[in-house]
Amino acid sequence: MGEKSVFESIMIGLGEALDDAQREKPVLKRHKVFVEPVKVFAADEVKSIRNSTGMSQKTFAGYLGVSDKTVEAWEAGTNHPSGAASRLLSMMEMDDELIIKFPFVTTR
Repeated sequence: MGEKSVFESIMIGLGEALDDAQREKPVLKRHKVFVEPVKVFAADEVKSIRNSTGMSQKTFAGYLGVSDKTVEAWEAGTNHPSGAASRLLSMMEMDDELIIKFPFVTTR
């Protein structure tokens, strides 16, 4: 698709959206999106997830891509996981086989 046709396609789509927004009864499909909030993990929850993997703090840190001291602080309750680390912990909590499906840490 050339530059002009991409631009024209975008303009047509915008025109349709504007027309629909001005209608009394919109006809275009609308989707509501809900993003699950990032869970805040307590120290004992982090330790429980790590223990369920059978990993040491050092190996678990390597799996999550954080430092050993970070995992140590989470388990001591000094800090809490956030962002991507919290999402990964949620995934590990939901799926016991996640570390098998995604073996970022292996023995050699």
